[in-house]
Amino acid sequence: MKCIHPSLVKAGCAAVGFLLFSFSVFAGDFTRTSDGLIVHPDAPFSGGATDVQLKVIADNIIRVIAVADKKMQPDTSLVVLKQTPAAKWTVTNTKATVSLKTARLTAVVSLQTGAVQFFDAAGKKILAEKEVGRQLQPQVFEGKRLYSVRQDFATSSDDALYGLGQHQDAVMNYKGSQVLLWQNNTEVAVPFLLSKKNYGILWDNASVTQFGDVRPYQQLNALKLYSKDGDQGWLTATYSNDKSKPADAVLQKAESGINMEFLGDSKLILPAAFKPENGVVTWEGSIASEWNGVHKFRFTYGGYAKLWIDGKLLFDRWRQSWNPGSVVTEVALAKGEKHSFKLEWIPSGGESYLTAKFLPPQTEEERNSYSFASEAGKALDYYFIYGQNMDDVIAGYRKLTGKATLLPKWTFGFWQSRERYKTQKEIMDVVEEFRKRRIPLDNIVEDWSYWKQAEWGSQEFDEERFPNAESMIQALHNQYHAHFMISVWPKFYEGIPNYTDFNNKGWLYKRNIADRQRDWIAQGYISTFYDPFNPAAQKGFWDLLNKKLYTKGVDAWWMDASEPDILSNVSPQKRKEQMVGLYNGPAAAYLNAYPMQNAKGIYEGQRGTNPNTRVFILTRSAFAGQQRYAAATWSGDIASRWHDMKDQIAAGTNFSMSGSPYWTMDIGGFAVERRYERPNEEDLEEWRELNTRWFQFGTFVPLFRAHGQFPYREIFNIAPETHPAYQSMLYYNKLRYRLLPYIYSLAGAAYHNDGTLMRGLVMDFPKDTAVNNINDQYLFGPSLLINPVINYKQLSREVYLPKGAGWFDLYNGTFVSGGNRINADATYERMPVYVKAGSILPFGPELQYTSEKPAEEITLYVYSGADGSFNLYEDEGTNYNYEKGAFAVIPMKYNEAGKTLTIGERKGSFNGMLQQRRFNIVWVTKDNKAGIDVPHGAVDSVTYSGKTLTIKMK
Repeated sequence: MKCIHPSLVKAGCAAVGFLLFSFSVFAGDFTRTSDGLIVHPDAPFSGGATDVQLKVIADNIIRVIAVADKKMQPDTSLVVLKQTPAAKWTVTNTKATVSLKTARLTAVVSLQTGAVQFFDAAGKKILAEKEVGRQLQPQVFEGKRLYSVRQDFATSSDDALYGLGQHQDAVMNYKGSQVLLWQNNTEVAVPFLLSKKNYGILWDNASVTQFGDVRPYQQLNALKLYSKDGDQGWLTATYSNDKSKPADAVLQKAESGINMEFLGDSKLILPAAFKPENGVVTWEGSIASEWNGVHKFRFTYGGYAKLWIDGKLLFDRWRQSWNPGSVVTEVALAKGEKHSFKLEWIPSGGESYLTAKFLPPQTEEERNSYSFASEAGKALDYYFIYGQNMDDVIAGYRKLTGKATLLPKWTFGFWQSRERYKTQKEIMDVVEEFRKRRIPLDNIVEDWSYWKQAEWGSQEFDEERFPNAESMIQALHNQYHAHFMISVWPKFYEGIPNYTDFNNKGWLYKRNIADRQRDWIAQGYISTFYDPFNPAAQKGFWDLLNKKLYTKGVDAWWMDASEPDILSNVSPQKRKEQMVGLYNGPAAAYLNAYPMQNAKGIYEGQRGTNPNTRVFILTRSAFAGQQRYAAATWSGDIASRWHDMKDQIAAGTNFSMSGSPYWTMDIGGFAVERRYERPNEEDLEEWRELNTRWFQFGTFVPLFRAHGQFPYREIFNIAPETHPAYQSMLYYNKLRYRLLPYIYSLAGAAYHNDGTLMRGLVMDFPKDTAVNNINDQYLFGPSLLINPVINYKQLSREVYLPKGAGWFDLYNGTFVSGGNRINADATYERMPVYVKAGSILPFGPELQYTSEKPAEEITLYVYSGADGSFNLYEDEGTNYNYEKGAFAVIPMKYNEAGKTLTIGERKGSFNGMLQQRRFNIVWVTKDNKAGIDVPHGAVDSVTYSGKTLTIKMK
């Protein structure tokens, strides 16, 4: 071990005794660089790192890179844009540490281990790498040397953790949880963590990654198992071929594990005598643990699954068998005590999926730490972002990864979709029915298989079913004032001309072809996906879409299966094999970034072809940075069940807190149980109520869209217009359009101020610890507290009103103090929504589509009880002139002490801007219960021409 070279800035060398070695170990040295410093720690103490580099990106952002081989520096990031550091910093050192200090942040690095600690400007610790908490282990992928990388962090007991993309376990706060970052249908991997303590970590790695409690889940047989007769070592598995008679056994056997996780597993494991299309399996007995405390059990399931422990039903789930779901349940077990266990599974035929695994209780140290652990990379590479609040941290994330482009205004209206409109006539008939019934609509969506059956990837309409697609789109635009979005997969059938062209240019993954793997269409067709990591293939794919579809007038792109889902339900290892030949290098290092690269090519292609029209992309998967490519994400092929609806609350909110502001879901769920396809009277009413409650919820997410398998999801196909389901959905559809001034202003703030539309309660109420784990409420913008109704026949629900604010019922204006749990009314027709005191909520006119008429008259509901403000944002709605300053903001402020509303001077302008409009002010106070559903008496009306107006409450 050498002391520092004289040519470098001097750092002390200290001898440190270490019990495992017979010789003294000295602290490392460091080197100043133009943008930070490099520490050269002792590799035996640094997890294999020879260099730990800190780069100052901004006064609140520091990049940390650890390398095991100085010749293997990180590649140019796919995620982070080129940065021009502007911050000032200083470097100081002691014998044991070196510190890098900016105006807002100090990073202190151990010279011996390279471990980094982060402190705020006042010297308070924010977060620390564990002193012995880094690992870089050599790996080989596709013949190339890489490293698996892991970094452990120590945090505090009062931390709470969010973001990380979209996951379906109904977990809001990920502290103490395990999260797998791997793209899959309904699971979205975004390696950005957002903390309640106002920091974030952007983990710049696109390989399969584990976050949080990264201990491997154990098989059930790691517990003590007992059969239903008391024999130790197994559970009793009963197989019946009649799902209505679980005890009518065709086979009973001892089993000690349940692990049918991936495609093909069940065919190897299930007994030949068992018929999964009609059968049921029950595992019974007892379990016992050697640990006291809360155990986490994680199940994946296709079909129906029920779990009882100690006779208590812990879950009752269903998911379509071809797209398994997951559930995590926590169970307190007493050391050495037997707990009865019963798991019942109806697999629903075909490929079958079921797993049962667990994690033992965490120690206190484990509860207050977390890790990022990635399979492949050249280096360990992350960005630490500190902010004044959580919004400021997200702004730092977007500084690194790009602005969230402003979507076309029409995308904030209502979209109707179906799996699928099979003909041109079906599309036109549906849109005509919307207009005839005066149900607002902005976008009609064509799902997959509009091509000829054997020509997936042709990007051509089947002319027998769509005789003139171009004229259809023109009629949608000109006659019905509707937009047209189309599903485009990155998939090509073997042998079609586009396949041959892409194959000859080396743009396709070939393993699925070599495997002769057939898809699920008719007799099955052999196919593969293109490689969007290849710039030439990106351009070629856009050129294909442009020639075949965009020139016909298509308005937006639905990028389905963008995980990439070359073959569903395969293991990560299989996915990597399918992507061998990836342009950038080994698939293991890049596979999670596929959806971003796919969106990039479409976005850049359309902007290059038509720079005057905003791009819009809807994608089933996403990665860090994708917001800069006009990409929104939906939650995939979820099921039409109440628990799936609830799961979307945490899924969508955490996705939004991952830095991408535009999220949506299939209102009503995608896949349905058989009982809804030919329903009896009771099932029909449940179907209608489920869709109604989901529609109410869907009104208050960034993008408002209905989609799903049969039964059809149009309002008029769900219920007759006299039914409360129809009436409620029509009410909320119209409400969405009246709220467009509010919603589009939130969208404007998402671009100009790095705002977030769908907000975890912790973002606005960080001091209220009661909100940390709430997974069934969220804020839509700064003003609206959204509380979806998530149970059948539920006519009230518990609502927590965060402390630090008063709250008004949106519908009747009733005031309730914050810090209270209330039992809120939830009639069939209404979902509880509360407005924060101090809010200014603008309502526009009723519309049939977003561009029907300008908002010449806006009603401002002003909610007293606290000071408040709102910026009304407007621009041209469909082009990119807002990037050049063509937009206007009308600032509004409410002063509680003076009971005055000030509508400030308009800032900015754009073509077509209203020069004058009417503002109607409705004052909502504790005494004046002015709700949107009840008469609110006198209204103050003012004419606004761009100059400041002050209106005093009377």
